[in-house]
Amino acid sequence: MLHPLLGRTLVGHVLNAAAPLDAGRTVVVVGHGANQVRAHLAEVAPQATPVLQAEQLGTGHAVRIALEAVGEASGTVVVLNGDVPLLRPETLGGLVGAHERSGVAATVLAAEVPDPAGLGRIVRDADGRLQQIVEQRDTSPAQREIREINAGIYAFDAARLREALGKLSTDNDQGEEYLTDVFALLRSVGEPVAVHVAADHVETLGCNDRVELAALRRLLRDRVNEAWMRTGVSLLDPETTWIDVTVALDRDAVVDQNTQLKGSTVIGSGAQVGPDVTLVDTLVGSGATVVRSHAVGAEIGPTASVGPYAYLRPAARLAEKAKVGTFVEVKNSEIGVGSKVPHLTYVGDATIGEQSNIGAATVFVNYDGVRKHRTVIGDHARTGADNMFVAPVAVGDGAYTAAGSVIAEDVPAGAMGVARARQRNIEGWVLKRRAGTAAADAAERAGRGGAREVSPRPTASEGEATHAGTEPVGGAFGSGDTATD
Repeated sequence: MLHPLLGRTLVGHVLNAAAPLDAGRTVVVVGHGANQVRAHLAEVAPQATPVLQAEQLGTGHAVRIALEAVGEASGTVVVLNGDVPLLRPETLGGLVGAHERSGVAATVLAAEVPDPAGLGRIVRDADGRLQQIVEQRDTSPAQREIREINAGIYAFDAARLREALGKLSTDNDQGEEYLTDVFALLRSVGEPVAVHVAADHVETLGCNDRVELAALRRLLRDRVNEAWMRTGVSLLDPETTWIDVTVALDRDAVVDQNTQLKGSTVIGSGAQVGPDVTLVDTLVGSGATVVRSHAVGAEIGPTASVGPYAYLRPAARLAEKAKVGTFVEVKNSEIGVGSKVPHLTYVGDATIGEQSNIGAATVFVNYDGVRKHRTVIGDHARTGADNMFVAPVAVGDGAYTAAGSVIAEDVPAGAMGVARARQRNIEGWVLKRRAGTAAADAAERAGRGGAREVSPRPTASEGEATHAGTEPVGGAFGSGDTATD
């Protein structure tokens, strides 16, 4: 009962279908894995009362102990199996309505199926009411041709059900109390049993193994996808698009192939998601794009851009027009309006202001081995490629940091933060220490003029500013990105 199926468990789907009936009491009979089922019910349906069937003595026994837990119930009792996740609330409402209008003791939900093999047949009397339910092994040749089957879902008058349950016998091959024996008992005392046919037999399909579970998952996927497309959502490849029943999409959203939308995810109008995207409990604003990425518990603002190959972890929040690019991971951080983290970067426990740019291969060093600390980057800041921000640290508005820097102290607004050693070249090292290698051969050729010489870097005397009088910083920003990217 706890196997998941597009955002709900099997039993969760059944409880959701029954919820609009607004029952006075909802009882779930538990047996195998009772403690797990109880814990799940407390989370998803706290109004439901779990009742333990310590010994599995049949469906009639299960309903009897459920009624005992309810006490002096009156009115209509609906009995459902826990493995019919495609059942619609409208079908249950139709069953209860037909039952109460007819005034009969019980009403059986039936379905007309293309292939009834293995299923219990509905045999009607001359008045169209239930004469008997015949299991496959007991059918006559004529009865095997009947395509109307018992869906295992019933509506009963509570008092007459309680009386009939008290008369059930275990005198059968299984030594169990069969709920279906109730119908024969009711007819024996002149109580008619009505039949109500579901509009779509697919709703009544149950699940006995993982093959059938996968089949139900595909059927539910198709139902969900068709419903969204009819509301104005574009699914470019419905067969590879999986949308949980708990997800919401606005009109004109576009979902590309190989995309999974899970949990409480919301996709805004005009947003484009996919291909190859998984979003869990994530908000995507209108006009945003998410490509080949994974997000859990994130917020992606309007017209923001994510991916390809990005990972947004819980509490990652992107403001309007923000960008998280290729091989970027963001966790518990805010990225301000129009700010960009384009390449190869980890942003953890950080606040990035508006219109700032984070250079390629940057790491926000948030963990000291015991506690997490926060980094703050101001508005219109430009940080260099291959930076490390050792939190807690702040970079002010309009500040720059040089490529290759480890920033462990605050950088004031408008300043350039440089934290790297001066480069030192050891001439002839390869020829001395790596003689006989391809590198040494190339270096030797270059020394003889046999290869292209590398132009020397301009020195400070050629007009560049220096850091501490020793290190040129012209071009030191080195973001790995263009000003317009």
